[in-house]
Amino acid sequence: MMKHFRFYLIFLFTIIAGPLLAQVSVRVQAPSDVVEGDRFRVSYVVNTQDIDDFRVDDFEGINVDFGPSTSRSSSYSIVNGKTTSSSSTTFTYTVTAEKAGSYHIPAATAMVGGKSYKSSSPSITILPAGSSSRGGQQGQSQGQVHSGQQADRMHTQNVGDKITGKDLFIAVTASKRRVYEQEAVLLTYKLYTLVNVSSLEGKMPELDGFHVQELNRQRQPELKMEHYNGKNYGTVVWSQYVVFPQQTGTLTIPEIKYEATVMQQNRSADPFDIFFGGGSVMQEVRKTVIAPAVTLQVDALPSPKPENFSGAVGKFSVSTDLTPKSLKANDATTLRLTVSGTGNMKLIKAPQVEWPKDFESYDPKTEENTSIGASGSSGKIIYDFIAVPRHQGTFEVPGVEFCYFDPDAREYRTLHGEAYSIDVAKGKGGSTSSAALSKEEIQLLNSDIHYINTSAPTFQTGSSALFASKRYWTIYALALAAFAALVAVFRRRIALNADVARRRTRGANKVANRRLRQARKLLQQNNPAAFYDEAMRALWGFVGDKLNIPTAELTKDNVAAQLKQRGVSDELLDQLIRTLDDCEFARYAPGDPTENMEKIYDSAAQVISQLQNAC
Repeated sequence: MMKHFRFYLIFLFTIIAGPLLAQVSVRVQAPSDVVEGDRFRVSYVVNTQDIDDFRVDDFEGINVDFGPSTSRSSSYSIVNGKTTSSSSTTFTYTVTAEKAGSYHIPAATAMVGGKSYKSSSPSITILPAGSSSRGGQQGQSQGQVHSGQQADRMHTQNVGDKITGKDLFIAVTASKRRVYEQEAVLLTYKLYTLVNVSSLEGKMPELDGFHVQELNRQRQPELKMEHYNGKNYGTVVWSQYVVFPQQTGTLTIPEIKYEATVMQQNRSADPFDIFFGGGSVMQEVRKTVIAPAVTLQVDALPSPKPENFSGAVGKFSVSTDLTPKSLKANDATTLRLTVSGTGNMKLIKAPQVEWPKDFESYDPKTEENTSIGASGSSGKIIYDFIAVPRHQGTFEVPGVEFCYFDPDAREYRTLHGEAYSIDVAKGKGGSTSSAALSKEEIQLLNSDIHYINTSAPTFQTGSSALFASKRYWTIYALALAAFAALVAVFRRRIALNADVARRRTRGANKVANRRLRQARKLLQQNNPAAFYDEAMRALWGFVGDKLNIPTAELTKDNVAAQLKQRGVSDELLDQLIRTLDDCEFARYAPGDPTENMEKIYDSAAQVISQLQNAC
């Protein structure tokens, strides 16, 4: 009884004090760009309900039609005995974009507990009211309220409508059209669309005369609005490549063929057929989009090239370090050269180190830490030059020279590392000259060198020898018994691991629950695209593991047939298929993709739970 009372007391304290203990913040929710004349919402979310006062600065370029409307929400959850709670207050303004230009959403100030908390002031672009390629019809009609999802403003065509080159095209830009050999050029492929594009596939072909590196892009590219040729296009930077020309003259980067999937609306579809799975509101249409070729004029590097030219083109700096500077003969020393900068980092040749004649040197060990960016590869390359002195004395190591070409200055530049003095003492084993070893007798592991033991050997007498003694036979018997035990253990483990289907079936529920937890997190983060993907992976992965069906053979018909053989009811089969269809439809259908996330999550969890019990 006392335990229950204590639990309710903690729960009550969490409900009352939880929101007060949280750090107060004010967030702004608004689109990054709109069209002149569009109506949209600007929301300010304060993560508490105990607000003494709330004020917003004046809107510029935007007319306030209504607001603020106020809404409040609270949530409580108990996970593994840990209670969490949250509450928030949302102030929403309905506004109209009045004048084209770039503006800032005004900041809001909330007074909570006598303290003032202010929001950020994000920028917003108001595009001119452009014409449409469909007789003035746009996906977002004049005066309609939208949620800021730019994809919703794309025009949804009717089935059979022709997709022209003005509706969908790719523009290619090069950061430079005339460059030097080995100089980095950034190629940007940007998609312009007036229609709903659900996917785009295409890649750069193999190029002769270029070294190509692709820039990593976001998993879900961000669609932005742009006013172009009198129309408001949805645009996205689809791919970017950094190319390093390896030849001189006029070089052409060929056109790239992309395959786009455009969603068109089937207005003639029978709603009853759609409801019973006999049709679909949206249909996919394939459209080939050609990204035009790009021509570059590549100039040769100036002649004559310096003898110590490393092949580097860009902007660089160097630093050196010698460790150790005092050592004994036949010990190793390491000269570390670090080349930092931006340019054709992956194409640089290691410079030469002029070691004294009495030093035996080795090929450098190279460590690269670079990343690709708009200006080329940037970062650093570390060269470790290892040498072994054979005689005692004081030796001078001249500074390493690193020569590169600066395309902006149009000249070769040579950087000089620091010169070092090395003190070499007499080595072990008497005369240093007779103690020298060949390269084949030295094994380099970083800066460690292992030598052959040259000291006098020690021998055991026959009476103390281990072989054929009682201790020898005891160790032999124990080793043999341990080997037999290990063979038995590993045979059993191999037999268990061989039953892949059994392990896969046994772990199906565990894997599905882990994916559902991830889907729940994505739901709470309001990430619909990733949520629907994760929910579908949870469903398909569960039935694939449960039925031991390879991923390549997973189809709705195949799954339904095998589940029926296992006695699963038709109602549960229909719910499984319906949930998968809902995920696919919600992922690509127009409108707000977040509307049915909670419903689909509950349905997926219920289906997995019932299938676990049924089979």
